[in-house]
Amino acid sequence: MTEEIFRNDAYARRCEAQVVCVDEHGIQFDRTVFYPEGGGQPGDSGRLLLADGRELPIINTRKGAQPGEIRHLTNGLPDWLRPGMDVGLEIDWARRYRLMRMHTCLHLLSAVIVAPVTGGQVGDGYGRLDFDLESTPDKDEVAHKLNALIHSNAPVRFRWITDAELDARPELVKTMSVQPPRGLGRVRLVDIEGVDLQPCGGTHVAHIGEIGEVAVTKIDKKGRLNRRVRLEFPAVKLIQT
Repeated sequence: MTEEIFRNDAYARRCEAQVVCVDEHGIQFDRTVFYPEGGGQPGDSGRLLLADGRELPIINTRKGAQPGEIRHLTNGLPDWLRPGMDVGLEIDWARRYRLMRMHTCLHLLSAVIVAPVTGGQVGDGYGRLDFDLESTPDKDEVAHKLNALIHSNAPVRFRWITDAELDARPELVKTMSVQPPRGLGRVRLVDIEGVDLQPCGGTHVAHIGEIGEVAVTKIDKKGRLNRRVRLEFPAVKLIQT
């Protein structure tokens, strides 16, 4: 299994690691700061670094075939890369931080619009959620409530419950199309104090004020019982922490 540094510290930008496997499925390390694609959030990109100055761009990160395995994808594998090598791993932090801000913002959106979530996507500076709704919410009202929550700067905390505990509390699962990450016997809950509580394995900011201003750009009617709410950061930029 790959040690998932990002799981406990979403702000970790770099780590030292050892190459475990190199094949057509990508590169596996014994530990990583790279988040693998999943739960609507894209995989991280960045670079692999050697002490002699050589580096290799990592263009995407995905889960491997085995539980707990994470694969790092590149445009071709160099001959010099071998299992057992010690390397540095560094994510594209500006991109990751935008994804973190948007992912947390979508959790807030699911608290503003109280309805089952049927789909969603976290993008770089934008995002969306689909709701099981018959009527269309007012766009300005949604934006006002969302930004008011962001300005409250509530903390974001994490805790774990067992699979059995989650089964006993099905109301915690808001997203109908994406099931919580299971397989390890426990599930992580993302707790936005006083606002939202739901299982999620993605990366999130520590306080919701870090999200910054967000715009509700469109609310589409995608079917009789489907309303798609699209969000965007007015200026896609890195907010320093």
